[in-house]
Amino acid sequence: MKNRQTAVIGAGLMGHGIALTLARAGQYVCLTDPVPEALASAPDRIGESMKVLGCDAKEIAKALKKIELCNSVSAAVKTSAFVFEAAPEKLPLKQSIFAEVEAHAPDDAILASNTSVIQITKIMGGLTGRHRALGTHWWNPPHMIPLVEVIRTDWTDDASMDAMVALLADAGKTPVRVEKDVPGFIGNRLQHALWREAISLVENGICDAESVDTVIKSCFGRRLPVLGPLENADLVGTDLTLDIHENVLADLESRKGPSPYLERLVKDGKLGMKTGEGFRKWTPEEADAVRARVGRFLGKLDTILD
Repeated sequence: MKNRQTAVIGAGLMGHGIALTLARAGQYVCLTDPVPEALASAPDRIGESMKVLGCDAKEIAKALKKIELCNSVSAAVKTSAFVFEAAPEKLPLKQSIFAEVEAHAPDDAILASNTSVIQITKIMGGLTGRHRALGTHWWNPPHMIPLVEVIRTDWTDDASMDAMVALLADAGKTPVRVEKDVPGFIGNRLQHALWREAISLVENGICDAESVDTVIKSCFGRRLPVLGPLENADLVGTDLTLDIHENVLADLESRKGPSPYLERLVKDGKLGMKTGEGFRKWTPEEADAVRARVGRFLGKLDTILD
């Protein structure tokens, strides 16, 4: 699996992390971005991200030698065996990128879209070679979070799925096959089910936002890295799980659309840490401290779980 030619389209937060992950694993990467400044700054950002991972100057230099900056999609994909698109979450943009990719990439190249919630079927439906198109949902930051969801469409063949899973596993990732192309795939469906109930608790005056976060971080959140929800259900017993569900599920938030409380926050410009207030108020120092804490935790978690 080493020394394969890969392309990453988009050099932003996700794209630079995907590129450095593939390069560290021994793959050649052609990285491109339509914004010249983003492309030019990618090597520096890759180096900084690798420092956070504990990489030394020699390791950084070795990875950067595997990465070529390309000034067009056609140049990036022309000899690639795998193409990863990491553009913004806009369906028409992704569709146009893959139309260009298909026009210039080898006929046997595997084409992957990195998206959090857009169905891969909608992105890839206009392609001629839809059998080789699939989704790879990398989680942010992609060079630190092990999981990559590999999403099959109705057209994706087994060979493409197998090849992508093998490439990701060789890069040290934890690939999980998503066999049906549903919005949000696996991880975001689970995450946003939790977020819906968390927002509802605050909206209905049951507790404040800080209490919600404290309960999760100080309780079942501590188990989650080593005990998934269905493992936990088997641990306590499916009979107890059923008893609890019979008493609590009917009272959980079940509205189909977004919370009116969340809609008001957005309407009022309370967009979270970037504006200083969302569900909670944030100073720039507090926001930076949270980001740093997450980075430190993710770095230490790998050593603990190993």
